[in-house]
Amino acid sequence: MRDRLRGATVGCVAVVLSATLAACGDAPEPAAEPTGTATYPTLTTFADYERALDELSNWGRWGPDDELGASNLITPEKRIRAAGLVSEGVSVSLAHDIVQERAAEGGAYLEREVLAASETGASDRYRYTASYHGTIHSHLDAVDCHIMVDGQGYNGVSLEEIEAAGACPRGSINALKDGIVTRGILFDPTLLPRFSTPEGWVEPGTAIHASDLVELEEIQGVRVEPGDVILLYTGRWKRRDALGPWPISDGVAGYHADVAYFLKDRGVSFIGHDMWNDAYPHDFSEEERLPLHRLALVSLGVGIFDNLDFERLAEEARRLGRYEFLFTAAPLRIEGGMGSPLNPIATF
Repeated sequence: MRDRLRGATVGCVAVVLSATLAACGDAPEPAAEPTGTATYPTLTTFADYERALDELSNWGRWGPDDELGASNLITPEKRIRAAGLVSEGVSVSLAHDIVQERAAEGGAYLEREVLAASETGASDRYRYTASYHGTIHSHLDAVDCHIMVDGQGYNGVSLEEIEAAGACPRGSINALKDGIVTRGILFDPTLLPRFSTPEGWVEPGTAIHASDLVELEEIQGVRVEPGDVILLYTGRWKRRDALGPWPISDGVAGYHADVAYFLKDRGVSFIGHDMWNDAYPHDFSEEERLPLHRLALVSLGVGIFDNLDFERLAEEARRLGRYEFLFTAAPLRIEGGMGSPLNPIATF
C-alpha cells in the first residue's frame, strides 16, 4: 500500500448527497439520520479501483497500532441500542452446515475421526483438510493480514512482518476475542423485480451496487448507521440445492466494488454474504478477482463474513416485515489467526 496512506488524515472521499457531505481526514462520523438520496462514484476501470484504495483509506484513523479497524465504530451505546431490537425472542443461525465431504466447488472439507468410544462416552477429532478460507465454509476474515495490496494489509502490516512472526502479528482474529455485538441489517435484492428470478434467487454474475442498497433501504424501511453489519442475501444456497453447485467462472452474485463508498459514507463495521461477497465477473483486471475484499479489508478495515447462509434469516425477516436485528458473532480465540470459522446469530 502506498506510504502516503500512513498519516493520521488518510485520504479524502467526495461523496455527493442531496445535502452536501464530504468525509475527509478527521471529518465527523456520518449522520445517523437520513440526509437524502446518495449517489456514489462509479468504479468501472482499474484506475477507478486504484483511486478508491487511496480515497477510502482508514489507515491511522484510530491510531497507528489499531487492530480493530471499522469495528471501532461499535460503541457500548451501539451495543445497547442493538440489544433493544430484541422483541420476538427468535434467534436464527447465519452459518451453513460445515461440509464433511469434498464439495464440487473444491476447497477444504472437515474430516471427523472418532478417537474413543466406550460405555462411558466417546470423543472425536475434527480437522480441515486445507484452509477454511474459500467458497464453502462460513468464516470471518481477520482485518490486517488475510488480504493485502502491494504486500501490505490494513494499517500497514507487512508481508515481511507476517513471515517473521509466522502468524498475523497484529490485527489478528484474536483482536475480536470479546465478540461482535451490534445491529445487523439484511439486504434482500430479491425484493427488486429486476434482480429476482421466479425461484427466488439472484442469478450468478449479478452485481449489487451502492445505489441498489440505497433503494433497498427505502423498500425495507432501514437506514444503515455507523457500527452496523450489513448482510447481502442472493439465495446462493437455495440455488445450489435446486440446481447443484456451479463453477465460479459461471459467475457470483454479490456486491459491486462501488459499495466500498457506501461502507465509508455510512460507517459500516462488517459486511457479509452467502458466498465470497464480491460480484464476479467484474469490471477490473482478472488479477483483482476480489476488489471489494481489498477495498474493505485493506483500505477501510471493514471485516468480512464469507459463505454465510441467510435462507432462514430471509424467511424470518419477510415474515416479520423487519430487516434489522441484534447480530452476535464470536470467533475462536486464536492468537495470530488470520480468520475463524464461526456461527453468527441474528436475534429478533
